[in-house]
Amino acid sequence: MSFFNIGEAAKKSGIHIKMIRYYEEQGLITKLKRSEAGYRLYQENDIQVLLFIKTARELGFSIIEIKKLLDLWKNKKRSSQDVKKIAQQHIEKLQSKMDELKSMLNTLENLVNCCQGNDRPECPILEKLSRIYNI
Repeated sequence: MSFFNIGEAAKKSGIHIKMIRYYEEQGLITKLKRSEAGYRLYQENDIQVLLFIKTARELGFSIIEIKKLLDLWKNKKRSSQDVKKIAQQHIEKLQSKMDELKSMLNTLENLVNCCQGNDRPECPILEKLSRIYNI
């Protein structure tokens, strides 16, 4: 059975050492073995967990969602319905964020189109921003 120190685990997973420690603090990585000197020792299955976390983070899942997904992943008697529910809820959150971003983009594009972009001081972009924040 091979063991890796945190630096090797970071290299194998592509996750920064500080993030690995953070994931441990959050309870995403558990039951690590320790060397006689007290250093964390990672096994291949720990690397797989780190890769799972990395992929889930790349998809925008929160730490809480990842914890739930990890628990389901480790539970061989899980219901795929539970996994799908978490993923579906995440899709809804992403869709909401996309809608917000599209609205922001449209507003900014309209303002840019209204701005002459010349030597004159009038600028609808600044006017709109000052109205938003009552400057």
